[in-house]
Amino acid sequence: MTNIEDFGPGSIAPAGVDAVLPFQVEGLDVRGRSIQMGPALSTLLDRHNYPLPVSKLLGEAVVLAVLLGSSLKFEGQFILQTQTDGPVDMLVVDFRTPGDLRAYARFDAEKVAEMEAAGTLEPALLLGNGILAMTIDQGENTSRYQGIVALDGSSLEDVAHTYFEQSEQIPTAVRLAVAEMMTREDGKVTHSWRGGGLMVQFLPESEDRMRHRDLPGGDAPSDLDFELDEDDAWVEAQSLVATIEDHELIDPDVSTERLLYRLFHERGVRVFEATAVQDHCSCSRERIEGVLRSFSAEEITESIEDGEITVTCEFCGLVYRFDPAEFSN
Repeated sequence: MTNIEDFGPGSIAPAGVDAVLPFQVEGLDVRGRSIQMGPALSTLLDRHNYPLPVSKLLGEAVVLAVLLGSSLKFEGQFILQTQTDGPVDMLVVDFRTPGDLRAYARFDAEKVAEMEAAGTLEPALLLGNGILAMTIDQGENTSRYQGIVALDGSSLEDVAHTYFEQSEQIPTAVRLAVAEMMTREDGKVTHSWRGGGLMVQFLPESEDRMRHRDLPGGDAPSDLDFELDEDDAWVEAQSLVATIEDHELIDPDVSTERLLYRLFHERGVRVFEATAVQDHCSCSRERIEGVLRSFSAEEITESIEDGEITVTCEFCGLVYRFDPAEFSN
């Protein structure tokens, strides 16, 4: 752990791109994580060649999943998945500790094109109504934990706030930004993706400071006007996070440490060891073969096309081909 303004000999090296950076602001009793993504996000999104608005939406889900999944203190898997009635009816992001990442989107190309023509490509409209599930899997011989929150036309940022308020009861502020970047080098225009995110949580040591004031009971007058009292430190932290512009989260010239210093230097911000994230799919021929061996003879027959069984990984696009004779027994 080190003061963010002190990167001398023996200090923690700057996080750089595609690395999530934990931090703490003791003066405000807040902790959090921040990340800038570049090559890893570009590789992941460009592999699928989705329409730009779909890629941007999936990119936001990826950044959110990294911020949440990187908090796991054990070897495991964090899965963020949406199921909705919108043009993009499914997003799946699979984060495996310490930093392996894969993702894909399922969408109606015709509906997305119609929205693009009408100029109504807001992320919330692309998602529509449904649910967002966050699943934590610690592996064999353990129970999965799953939190579910409704998607009702809100942004992924707003949904994250709702999740922590309802499921975790931890005051949380989240900022996400993803953008397509176009740069010119030697007369050629190159394309890439940049993403960034920051999550701050109010985690004071005192339980009294964490406690929310109770809401009025069900028999309170319907016209009663009330406000929830919030801790002054948390109000200040939220106000500082609200000053972040999208471009600051994705700008290559604004490092994660520089952004954190701008926000919290007056209160004293400390950073911890950064963890790299990478585009990496866990699919393998052995795993898929194991799944196929669990099929019945009828299911194997139904899977044969042009004399072979073909399986394509939705995440990375790799194609696996099998001889049906391998599964004849």
